[in-house]
Amino acid sequence: MSILAAPSNLNPTLGDLLTLHADPLFLVPTLLVAGAYFWRFAQARRTPEGRARWPWWRAVLFGTGTVLLLLTTQSLAATLTQSSMALYMGRLMILAEVVPPLLVLGIPRGVQLSPRRGLGRVLNLLLDPWLALAVWSAVIIYWNVPAGFNASVVTNTAAALLPALYLLSSLLVWAVILRPLPAVQAATIGSRGWFGLLAGLPMMAVAAVWLYSPRVLYTPYVNALCLWNLTPLQNQQWSGWIMMMAGLPALGLALVQLMGWLIQLSEGQGMPRSEQPPKTQPPGPPA
Repeated sequence: MSILAAPSNLNPTLGDLLTLHADPLFLVPTLLVAGAYFWRFAQARRTPEGRARWPWWRAVLFGTGTVLLLLTTQSLAATLTQSSMALYMGRLMILAEVVPPLLVLGIPRGVQLSPRRGLGRVLNLLLDPWLALAVWSAVIIYWNVPAGFNASVVTNTAAALLPALYLLSSLLVWAVILRPLPAVQAATIGSRGWFGLLAGLPMMAVAAVWLYSPRVLYTPYVNALCLWNLTPLQNQQWSGWIMMMAGLPALGLALVQLMGWLIQLSEGQGMPRSEQPPKTQPPGPPA
């Protein structure tokens, strides 16, 4: 089904939106990664060291992220891009702000990687904060300016390409913020806090433009039949609220990390401790 086709039902329920609509481009890689993860998890749980390194709650978080990824990409909602910008943005925000932290938190502790060779070297490059910030900013800014977004909708790449870019670029961002692989990530809590703050700015800027623009910015939505009797402008404004609300938890985490960094600074190199006068020994008895 093309995303440019008008849906037959303009008032779908949640059950309608979650109707299965398989997309092999997302389905096959997701199942392969999930299968490999839980196979390694089952192997690790056979030893006490593995159970300590890979607790069950990490697998639960990873599994929850996988289920949300499948619900977001393998349902009828994925085909309704043209009829609801708000629904489309809700899907993208789940892929960018909910699924990635769950997947990253599912990574076990103590993964042994060398930052100088093999996979460790590749991850050391990909998880560089400046590279992750550049990729994330490019995705958010380019594909949300009218020219980029209009082209992606008209050429039918918005249905698969843009969700994949949001997911992959956000995985880089959340991996920098949460630092699941300290062997190849040297960032401190302060630098991660500043990074999270900077990474949240592009989303907030785009969301503000959508909220306060007096007209519809994207040509494919100007005269579109929108779901739930919303006007195209209301759809755009709702999209702004969705993006802004979705970005607040990451900004809150960044502020917490910055506060932790400031506390460390104050404890390590803040005001000097008041010097205590030296204790004098009482005079001994006369010889």
